[in-house]
Amino acid sequence: MAPPSKYSPEFKEEAVQIALRSSKTISETARELELNPETLRGWVKKHQKHNEPAADAPLSLDERARLKELERRNHELEMEVSFLKKAAAYFAKDPR
Repeated sequence: MAPPSKYSPEFKEEAVQIALRSSKTISETARELELNPETLRGWVKKHQKHNEPAADAPLSLDERARLKELERRNHELEMEVSFLKKAAAYFAKDPR
């Protein structure tokens, strides 16, 4: 049987929230909270695992429309990049 936790669930949750909201690294946040960075990192991972939305959840109509629009825009930009690369190569070898 595992020994009782040194930290309360409330403290763990607060530490995780501080780490997630902060622009600092987990190591820096852990140092400020006087925790081992690996301990805080484990708490954050556990929190994210239990609180992330299901990957298999179906998309809403708005999300599907947004996804389709982003895919279309991505395709346009890929075509533009391809064209510009070809143009740059053409002009780079043109011996004016």
